[in-house]
Amino acid sequence: MVGVRTPYGIGRNLFDPKLIPGGSSSGSALAVGAGFVPLSLGTDTAGSGRIPAAFANIVGLKPSRGLVSNAGVVPACRTLDCVSVFALTVDDATAMLSVIAGGDGSEASAPPPPAERAGPMPEGLRLGVPLPGQRLFFGDRASEALYEAALAHFAKLGAKIVEIDIEPFYAAARLLYEGPWVAERYLATRALIASSPESILPVTRQIILAGAHGTAADAFAAFYQLDDLQRVRDHTFRSIDAMVLPTAPTIYSIEQVQANPIALNSRLGTYTNFVNLLDMCGLAVPAAMRPDGTPFGVTLLGLAHDDVALAAIGRAFHAATKLPLGALNEPHPPQEEKAPALAPGEIPLAVVGAHLSGMPLNGELRALGARLIAQDATAPHYRLYALSGTKPRKPGLLGVKKGAGAAIAVEVYALSERAFGRFVAAVPPPLSIGTLELGNGRSVKGFLVEAEAVAGARDISSFGSWRAFMAQETAPA
Repeated sequence: MVGVRTPYGIGRNLFDPKLIPGGSSSGSALAVGAGFVPLSLGTDTAGSGRIPAAFANIVGLKPSRGLVSNAGVVPACRTLDCVSVFALTVDDATAMLSVIAGGDGSEASAPPPPAERAGPMPEGLRLGVPLPGQRLFFGDRASEALYEAALAHFAKLGAKIVEIDIEPFYAAARLLYEGPWVAERYLATRALIASSPESILPVTRQIILAGAHGTAADAFAAFYQLDDLQRVRDHTFRSIDAMVLPTAPTIYSIEQVQANPIALNSRLGTYTNFVNLLDMCGLAVPAAMRPDGTPFGVTLLGLAHDDVALAAIGRAFHAATKLPLGALNEPHPPQEEKAPALAPGEIPLAVVGAHLSGMPLNGELRALGARLIAQDATAPHYRLYALSGTKPRKPGLLGVKKGAGAAIAVEVYALSERAFGRFVAAVPPPLSIGTLELGNGRSVKGFLVEAEAVAGARDISSFGSWRAFMAQETAPA
């Protein structure tokens, strides 16, 4: 996380040469922040593609595992490593990701590449944040205040801030350096340690050698614990759409890190170490400048394959900060509202109820590799009904005569042809997949209900969306 463990000279922090640049992909981040290149690649196992982005005032995109091939990457933890992207803007980062995404035969099955450009920030967005007592800044009052300001900024953009218990995520983070994944680091360097131990920096060698002494029983105990924590992750994401955390809790000087290398490195990974273990994607974006003129950033985290959804949130927030790009003192370019393009062979599917993001059945879409490409609404000739006797609760969307309906909010997902076929085959009656007309006149496939099924059902069209209806139903009296 620190970026100072190198025999070739420490990369200079662009805002204060006494401070660390962040790591481990320091050079890649500094090259973008300094304007040498518009884009670069890093690697990310525990936060190496996000921490240096925060310290360079740039964007760091850590994609879902498997989205980008790891072929040719020198492994740190082979099961966790990701190729990451550094850029000055979110749009540049997602454009880069759309080029490099996809397997090369080294993965069993890589998901389709994401859209080149994310759409607008979704409405009704729920962002998870730690409970006040669980927010760790290690005495850095400036970072603490800027995080609170960032949350207020998200709220101003229309997001709902939801406090969550983040302790299970911290527990997963501890597994990275206290569990069997250190053995993966040892496995990658075992031959070098055996033949030339002096060639490895002492602090690095000390950490890696800890992986030589675990037992198989220890490993399985950790695997079982991680399974439990992944279930907690899924439960948490039923009430939120994404998390927003500080990218780093603080920043240290080079002198401080050299005096206490392991403990301070660990602190910097507070909000990053758990992400790959819990199979999440992340997007680090600049948030503000500290009083001393150094940058502070936040990271958006989502479940696997939520890359495009995070990009839509991150691009809106980053543009709204009006921060200069990197260390270039150049303004953020104006946003272009461009709908994400479908990849060849993909089919758009509009969902209206229990398959919406954060709703009980959204996992069925995620399991098929679906990606959210738009928040939209139908043309105003549909009625929405709350169906009775369904578990989980579901609505029915019924087409009516023009002028007799309302515009109903939908989310549009992109699915491969194979995934679309599997999804349609599993849709139970009285629901079906038909053709919906959106408010812009575009036609997409989407959920409809048989007319007979709405007899006696409550018409909830006035709410405009299933999410709004469910919020009213679950609100305290």
